[in-house]
Amino acid sequence: MRTYDNPVIPGFHPDPSVCRVGDDYYLVCSSFEYVPGVPLFHSRDLVHWRQLGNVLDRPLPGDTPASGGVYAPTIRYHDGLFHVVTTEVGGGGNLLVTAERPEGPWSDPVWIDLPGIDPDLAWDENGDCWCAVAGVAVARIDTRSGKVLEGPLPMWSGTGLRDPEAPHLYRIGDWWYLLVAEGGTALGHGVSVARARSPRGPWEPGPGNPLLSHRGTWEPVQCTGHADLVQAADGSWWAVLLGTRPRGWFPEFHVLGRETFLVPVDWVDGWPRTGSVRDRHPAPAAWHPVEPPPVRDDFTAPVLAPYWISPRSRPDGSWSLADRPGWLTLTATGDSLDRPGHTFVGRRQQHPDCRAAALLDPGKGRAGLSVRIDEAHHYDLEVSGGVASVIARIGPLRQRLAAHPVPPGPVTLVVEIRTTPVPPPTATAPGETVPGLRAAGPDAVTLSIETPESVVRLVELDGRYLSTQVAGGFTGRVIGMYVTEHRAAFDWFDYTPIS
Repeated sequence: MRTYDNPVIPGFHPDPSVCRVGDDYYLVCSSFEYVPGVPLFHSRDLVHWRQLGNVLDRPLPGDTPASGGVYAPTIRYHDGLFHVVTTEVGGGGNLLVTAERPEGPWSDPVWIDLPGIDPDLAWDENGDCWCAVAGVAVARIDTRSGKVLEGPLPMWSGTGLRDPEAPHLYRIGDWWYLLVAEGGTALGHGVSVARARSPRGPWEPGPGNPLLSHRGTWEPVQCTGHADLVQAADGSWWAVLLGTRPRGWFPEFHVLGRETFLVPVDWVDGWPRTGSVRDRHPAPAAWHPVEPPPVRDDFTAPVLAPYWISPRSRPDGSWSLADRPGWLTLTATGDSLDRPGHTFVGRRQQHPDCRAAALLDPGKGRAGLSVRIDEAHHYDLEVSGGVASVIARIGPLRQRLAAHPVPPGPVTLVVEIRTTPVPPPTATAPGETVPGLRAAGPDAVTLSIETPESVVRLVELDGRYLSTQVAGGFTGRVIGMYVTEHRAAFDWFDYTPIS
């Protein structure tokens, strides 16, 4: 029997939403403070996904905080148009964009006159559009103007747990079904379901709620929730949802952010039912593997690949693929990674064990590689004035941990991340402790430089300080290139999973 591996889209790809058009599936995720926003993926089998692009190319305000910005999009296809609705937190609120093709171009945003986050769209038999938001409430809206035509009307808000959110509304047969996430998007997360004969209610809770949750279990995937249903071309049902893969000793740490998982769904007595989020499930009937992205980006394309992201904005003057053909040239827009406004181009860390490397020609600049969660949590491997340094920023603390001279000209910068083994429990006498047991973080981050003559391992750092449990927030690690003084150029960037 063919099986598939979870997560189906690894790394910081939370709040997935999916729709099917014929034999094709399209999926979007949250992007928070990173631009371009709302990554969009295509698949023919729900397992193998290829990023087509990003839905939003507009910059975010410079004062957008870490984990602010664009939350929880929903993608739907109706009347020949793709619709993506999402929330710009701290900005204009809920917005809707449309396109005839998923690759775009996407329309200018229509701002919806409805407060709340996590918006969802569904159409009834009359062609009226209903928009549900966290809380949970629903309103009938005009998608062309964003005006509310009816409501908002209160809906079923879950089983009584905190933070009812991520509503998704579906017309299936004679019933309207409502999925909600509840319990918070951390360890208490779960998915519950209700149904009604009309989007106006009244709502009947599902008899087996929660439909899905890993709270209080030993499952290796935790924080499961924020699910969206889709029916495959063969009639089978599936759900995409977010989850985390914590590592290390108690309380465990997740460093990749919330990732996208896939689970099969059965229907029993008119209600959806699913099991745990396992590493392996029987695969969908369709099976269409796609070529993985290349390990190396040589920067020879006329535009940056869609997986490259930057915090808040990427001004045209801050980067170029034309100034030095075959190189990515970055120009400083700020003098520190500790504050917003710097020049940074990165990609999500997608594997617990991986290696990232880049060939840097620093010129007269100050530039390097950074592994970051936000401005207050990042490890930097930096070259300036003929010296390679490692800087660690952890909350209010910033320290230079290592320095090594490098010859003039290009130098290869390397970040290697490996999972830290957790020592097994050891019996001790009362009052004794197990040496080193509580020192087991999720992984170790090693920063090195390579020249034609040598490889210099500068430092190995505990990865827990670049985790959600330490930094807080809703994102995951991003590994990228930066410059904080003058200009610098990068000939290539490698990203390789370590098996």
